[in-house]
Amino acid sequence: MAKPTIALIYDFDKTLCTTDMQEYDFIKNLGIEPNEFWAEAGRMTSKHGMDRILSYMLVMIKKCKEKNIPLTKEYLNKCGENVVLYRGVQTWFDRINEFGESKGVNVEHYIISSGVTEIIEGTPIAKYFKKIYGCKFVYDDNGEAIWPATAINYTLKTQYIFRISKGVLDSIDDDNLNKHTQEKRIEYRNMIYIGDGLTDIPCMKLTREKGGRAIALYQSGKKNTVSQLVKENRINFGCVADYSQNSTLEKIVKLMIENLAILEDLEAKEEKQLSQLIKNME
Repeated sequence: MAKPTIALIYDFDKTLCTTDMQEYDFIKNLGIEPNEFWAEAGRMTSKHGMDRILSYMLVMIKKCKEKNIPLTKEYLNKCGENVVLYRGVQTWFDRINEFGESKGVNVEHYIISSGVTEIIEGTPIAKYFKKIYGCKFVYDDNGEAIWPATAINYTLKTQYIFRISKGVLDSIDDDNLNKHTQEKRIEYRNMIYIGDGLTDIPCMKLTREKGGRAIALYQSGKKNTVSQLVKENRINFGCVADYSQNSTLEKIVKLMIENLAILEDLEAKEEKQLSQLIKNME
């Protein structure tokens, strides 16, 4: 019998790393302050009535042209190398995978982010994710970004919960995703969503409505962003963004995995026992 699978689904900015991913090398290399970059994106949003994700992506293209920086996949990958991860993140995935194995379940890790996929792919933890869903660029024949290919705002994030459940991971494979008969590869109850704030509410809400669980993280001493989520009953747990061994986050996630493993085992035993009972009665 195949092992059941549990999906840990993460936001990226301020969930796995300490701030917006553009604020490490990308904005620094432009020679401007982060508030200047985001202010220009905000003005573009207001002026053109644009989605704010499309705005920041366009500003990335615009600023790189102004500074004569080739905005290539390789350059964006390079900008991910110095992203500052929270304490314990780099060893987190092996620890959680090993724990899941010890409980008889497979653990898979996914990213659903409004940040840039190519930057995430340049981080040292990219190898641990079964799939990274983020914003992407279209590149010209010279390999330079010319247009947004995929833009994921906080409401569009929710579609990827369905993709992960059905195992239809290719973003252009909508035919199989929308098939009513498409079986779930991962049960919704076996999903744990980890995010940091208000932009994660749609995914947290959907995950919980479907029977999964949601965890909100906050930086030490900064509980404000989580307080509203608690008051509105959006999350199951809120804790400091610390992924280190024996941290509160690790204890919570391991307890969730253990609980799901027990439930899966119980249901498997029930099915086997009832099947045997019916067979004996024939």
